Amino acid sequence: MSKTVLLKQRERIPEWLRLKLPQSSAFNQTRGLIEELGLNTVCESAKCPNHWECWSKGTATFMIAGDRCTRACGFCAVNTSKPLPLERGEPNRVAEAVFRMKLKHVVITAVARDDLQDGGANHFRETIDAVRLRNPEIIIEVLVPDFLDKDDSLGIVLKAKPEIFNHNLETIRRLTPKVRSRANYERSLSVLQKVKERSDGKIYTKSGIMLGLGETETELFESLSDLRSANCDILTLGQYLQPSLCHLPVVNYVKPSKFDEYGTKARDMGFMYVASGPMVRSSYHADEFQLPPRD
Repeated sequence: MSKTVLLKQRERIPEWLRLKLPQSSAFNQTRGLIEELGLNTVCESAKCPNHWECWSKGTATFMIAGDRCTRACGFCAVNTSKPLPLERGEPNRVAEAVFRMKLKHVVITAVARDDLQDGGANHFRETIDAVRLRNPEIIIEVLVPDFLDKDDSLGIVLKAKPEIFNHNLETIRRLTPKVRSRANYERSLSVLQKVKERSDGKIYTKSGIMLGLGETETELFESLSDLRSANCDILTLGQYLQPSLCHLPVVNYVKPSKFDEYGTKARDMGFMYVASGPMVRSSYHADEFQLPPRD
């Protein structure tokens, strides 16, 4: 007796998420520079839908500490496997790329490195220091894992004084165990709160949430309230897109008008800057947040 397996068809991607690939020589120049310097980007590794646009504008989000993550989050396309040793020359190569791309605002992220005692914090510090030495006027934004909320690791990154410290909540409390491998909702809030307290408010904190994973509006607003209670300054809200059939499915596509509504709500709650839209990602148009002039 044969057994029939019915596969649920994925919901068609709505028109507002259908992108036209930009045509620009800058795309190939960006790709060539990244390949020449042997760097990884979250643009490629995480299959970011804004990959073509950002590279065509001559910008990219650098992913340090390798391209192998120790976690297996249900939403993320980054490879999960045993990491390779850190490349000691990587910080200087990132600095060189930033210089040659003439960036004024750079976002540096990393895979989770739970195999390392410091979670990769010293590698972040070395990269921040190298980038700033080569590019003294640069605005540096880091997008970090939770470092298991270790005070020593957080302190190492904070001593390097990035202008913006980004750690994503990713989803609402109820869905966290399903969406985020080894992560903890309260731990992420603790990381953001500690950064604000230990920097005396001098470092801006940032976080992001993906929509379309099955959260309710009430749950979303509760998470926004939790982020404000942790004194989070900057918020990104974007549509979750399934990288492959092996990843969590999209439960629903949120209309652009809803993103506008949520953005207004978040601003009313006190966030200094909010980017809310279907294609918004953590580092997408990150330089649009204007920092006050340096003293």
